[in-house]
Amino acid sequence: MPRSMQDILDHADELAKKLEGYEPHPDDEVEVAEYLLRRAAVGRARSERQVAEAVAGARRAGVSWRRIGAELGISAQAVQQRYGAAPRPA
Repeated sequence: MPRSMQDILDHADELAKKLEGYEPHPDDEVEVAEYLLRRAAVGRARSERQVAEAVAGARRAGVSWRRIGAELGISAQAVQQRYGAAPRPA
C-alpha cells in the first residue's frame, strides 16, 4: 500500500514517542539462549525459503530432480516430495 511522505513522517513521530516513553518491564527481557534460538529459527526459515526458490529456478531451467537432490544431499524422490510443487521446466 503506497504511503505519502507525510504518512511516513507521522508514523515515525508516533514510533519515536512510543520509544521515548518506553519503560522496560521484566517480561520484556529474553535470556541469551532463547534469543539465539529465535535467531537460529529465523535463519533456518530464510535458508529454507532460499533453497525452495533455488529449486524452483533449477526446475524451470530444466535441472533434473536427481541433480537437485544430489546438490542437496538427498534422494531425487525426497527432493521431489519436498519441493514437488516447484514448476516443471517449459
